[in-house]
Amino acid sequence: MFFRGHPTVPDRGGAGQGSARPRPARTALMLGAGVAALVGTILLSLLMGSNPTSVSDVWTALTGDSDSFVTTVVESRYPRTVLGVVAGAALALAGTLMQGVTRNPLADPGLLGVNAGAAAAVVTATALLGPTSVTGTVWWSLPGALAAGLAAYTVGSRGGDGGMVRLVLAGAVVSAVLTAYVQAVALSMPETFDSYRYWVVGSLAGRDFDVIWAVLPVIGTGVLLALLVCGGLNALALGEEAAIATGANTVWTRSAGLVAGTLLAAGATAAAGPIAFVGLAVPHVVRALVGVDFRVQVPFALLAGPTLLLLADVVGRTIVRPTELMVGVVTAFVGAPVLLYAVRRMRSTP
Repeated sequence: MFFRGHPTVPDRGGAGQGSARPRPARTALMLGAGVAALVGTILLSLLMGSNPTSVSDVWTALTGDSDSFVTTVVESRYPRTVLGVVAGAALALAGTLMQGVTRNPLADPGLLGVNAGAAAAVVTATALLGPTSVTGTVWWSLPGALAAGLAAYTVGSRGGDGGMVRLVLAGAVVSAVLTAYVQAVALSMPETFDSYRYWVVGSLAGRDFDVIWAVLPVIGTGVLLALLVCGGLNALALGEEAAIATGANTVWTRSAGLVAGTLLAAGATAAAGPIAFVGLAVPHVVRALVGVDFRVQVPFALLAGPTLLLLADVVGRTIVRPTELMVGVVTAFVGAPVLLYAVRRMRSTP
């Protein structure tokens, strides 16, 4: 269940492992390919939808030379595309951190009850104030997600170093309690349930730039912390005793990694709803491509997450035209096979 491998030596099999850290030339080449894939996906997001447009339409809309209808269609895709980049990067990086800190390849961004906390806050706000706007939902779900993560961390860390198992169990308890509360409120209040069921699937549609600006400081802080703990996560991959022997501050690394993952997951969930499997699937793909060095995984996760989420959004927009599937539905279909693959690798490990 836990990672076994050295961050800078070839992997010897097992769940969550990858190959040795790529050579600098290969890493640079793959980084360029990742940037190109993301740019291409962003262009697809601007082109595809219930009203298809061409590259020339997008260009003329950007330069202000197109007619009002084409301009409106293209401009309506700007916020959801930017949100796809921001939320995809946050979820992928949160998953990478959670799996690295816990050394558990099945950890995901909702590990500390973040999703349940956001849902509880949304349901509470809707029950008390009635259905709110998307921006209003963000201002409720963001503190709810952060409060749930803080509660899980406080309970799991109480009374000394109880290890990661204790923290994961605390997150499970917080999630179970909040989920029961959400179900009780939503099922007893039909109007609340109608509003909640739309949010809980996860979607990039209907958001504007106010939503992005609201969560950007939280996500930016999480990214900064993630960059600071990369080296420490490499040490943790060696095991607790080996990490301490190398001089690594394991308490700081775990705490900062968990805080960063919680901030990233909270920001993405508040903006787009609880989108499943991106944070679980992307770290496995990244490890398979670039190895187990977190200093390489982090930038690749920031590229692969938005690419996957935007591709899922494009598929959802085009597969059932003129309507669309919410992106949370599409990512579930994409992520489920990755989860099954990870479980099979774990079972096949001696």
